[in-house]
Amino acid sequence: MAAIPKEKPSRIDELRAEFARYKADVKERGKPFYPYAMFHDTIMSLVVVCTIIGLAVIWKWSAWGPDHDPLHKGLLGAEVAAPADPGTTSFVPRPDWYFYFLFYLLRIFKWPESVFLGTVGVPTIALMLLIGLPFLDRRRARRPSARPVAMVAAVLTIVSMAVLTWKGATAKEALASEVKQNIPRWIKDEQLPPAARPGVQLFATAGCTACHTYDGAGGANLGAPDLTDIGTRNLGIDFQIKHLQCPSCVNPGSPMPPFASLGDERLKQLAIFLEASKGTH
Repeated sequence: MAAIPKEKPSRIDELRAEFARYKADVKERGKPFYPYAMFHDTIMSLVVVCTIIGLAVIWKWSAWGPDHDPLHKGLLGAEVAAPADPGTTSFVPRPDWYFYFLFYLLRIFKWPESVFLGTVGVPTIALMLLIGLPFLDRRRARRPSARPVAMVAAVLTIVSMAVLTWKGATAKEALASEVKQNIPRWIKDEQLPPAARPGVQLFATAGCTACHTYDGAGGANLGAPDLTDIGTRNLGIDFQIKHLQCPSCVNPGSPMPPFASLGDERLKQLAIFLEASKGTH
């Protein structure tokens, strides 16, 4: 009786057999750190270093500019940025992109009573659940179809983070414009003279209402007083300027930051406005 010829193993079967021999060899003899892991780490480190050097070269070469101008904007930005204006009132601070989700959470939990929940509560609870997940769920099943609760939670987390990040990246800073809407009412209620009007514009854009209240607007943080009738105290223009330049020098222990970076002219405008604020009529 003729022998039945054996079927030649397929390429997939050969690869499976080779992989099985490799796993058996590793299990029996182990896999030494040198040269395997060391070689992988060396290659990856080389890739990272070359990428950094390449980006640095592209930035330096493209930012050099045709006239060797350090402010020339290259492919990856200018070599030297323009000097910052410490007294600016139009700059809108933004966090790095990976904090956009937290940035937008602060716009949701914007009241003083709920800020702690948005900044500490929600992220901390989410982090604790993420760390505790391996200890809480110890089932062997790893197929997504066998873990509906975990998959739904993961998808909802990814979607919520993506939405919050996108909303934080596209959010427009409305605080200054909201405060500026009160300027006509302030001028009318306080009967501010024309000389005080540059100061009221500056007061609305310099972030003063983040701590102080004025004619029903703003927020009383860190014990900051209401400035609606600050002018009735007759402190004087010079005192107001010195206090704005260095609050802790005039009032020891004051948590108010110095505003000397606004410059003498704008400090005088603010002082005139404050002295003209005699209370609503």
